[in-house]
Amino acid sequence: MPDLQLPALYVDDVVALQGVARPVLVNRDPGPDEKGVPIGWPVALEIVDPGPAGVDRAATRVWLNGELAFGGAAIPEVQPPFSGPAASVTQTTDTLRIVLDPVVPFGSQADVSVRVITDVAGGGHPLDETYTFTVDDRTAPQVVAAQAIGQRAVRVALDEPIIVTSGSGFAFAPLDAPAVPVSPVGAAAGGTLVTVQLDTEMTPGVRYRVTVTGVTDLSGNPPLPPHDAAVFAGFRPQRPRARRFDLWSMLPRHNRRADDTGDLWRFIACLQEITDLLLAEVDRFPDLFDLERAPAPFLDLILQDLGNPFSFALDELSRRRLASVLVEMYRQKGTAPGIRNAVRFFLGLEIAILAFTADTLVLGESELGIDWILGPSDRFARYAFNVLVAVSLSEPQRRHLRAIVEYMKPAHTHFVDLIEPTPPQTYDHWELGISELGPESTLHS
Repeated sequence: MPDLQLPALYVDDVVALQGVARPVLVNRDPGPDEKGVPIGWPVALEIVDPGPAGVDRAATRVWLNGELAFGGAAIPEVQPPFSGPAASVTQTTDTLRIVLDPVVPFGSQADVSVRVITDVAGGGHPLDETYTFTVDDRTAPQVVAAQAIGQRAVRVALDEPIIVTSGSGFAFAPLDAPAVPVSPVGAAAGGTLVTVQLDTEMTPGVRYRVTVTGVTDLSGNPPLPPHDAAVFAGFRPQRPRARRFDLWSMLPRHNRRADDTGDLWRFIACLQEITDLLLAEVDRFPDLFDLERAPAPFLDLILQDLGNPFSFALDELSRRRLASVLVEMYRQKGTAPGIRNAVRFFLGLEIAILAFTADTLVLGESELGIDWILGPSDRFARYAFNVLVAVSLSEPQRRHLRAIVEYMKPAHTHFVDLIEPTPPQTYDHWELGISELGPESTLHS
């Protein structure tokens, strides 16, 4: 082969390459810090020597949770607790692959540590590395307790956060008699608690058993018997301490003594439940006309009862506020402070009420047919006013403000004009090379 002679050799860049550690632990399955590893999944890893020596199989050790799983010098190499059907050991020139198959799967949500000790053939490059992974959650959630929080609401507590998969996945069975059967119509979860809405009122004091099937934990595990049910007492509304309304005790004594079969007592117990529910409804009447606790549908009835003259669309909070100040608005009707307070309440605007002034004919100065302005009579001007606002209004605000002022003003006065700030004047400037002198020229200061 002829020699190749170069006239010159130039080195532009020099890159220093750091030597790769040897041996190297790669292809770990499950990987370090991996979550949700399926139960029974084998543990696989590879040890690679990027150098010429190769991996020393006899010096290799693998521990799972502190227990020896693979010993290269041991017989057998894969220890029995981890020598399932998928276990294997394969070695090539530069790679040692180890697969460990636990005979007994790891527990649910277990943290598994894997420690690997190895070296290259001939020694001098020891490797000692540990990593962990977490097994999948296969533990079923457990129902801890249940409590009736309303006549048609039950709250169920579990031992871990849950997700509602079916609003009808709750079965209620009465354990005492007489009792009204109830069924779920919806459910909502919040952390470890789920609130179930019922189709009708529970029988007060009667024990119910709720069996939960319509929830799972965050990993999809449903509750399993016997930890999928809880017993609770039917909701009993509060009642005055001194009240005594027991139908059974109201019956004549001879009728109660003659009730050998208990049928009369059971019949009266059914009537007693209806009576207790009616009394509970009566006890809630004060909440219906209380401005702070009244349900939203009753707010319109309260305003109607107060003679609300305003037809504005208001949210629930604004309706409660209006019901609390409407009587005071009636008292201030026909006064300037009343007008200002009403506008501030509905629109949040500050206004000023100004006496009306008009342009009229000035004797000796006005010219007939040129600046002749017919002014109002003295009586009209005496009872007329304008309203001044400091901001520009939208059309709905303008319409609402006029309606408020017209209602709140004295009957004999006249609301003439709504004065708003005028927008700043805009100028059509002359553009050099585009505008034409004369037709498109406007001189301004």
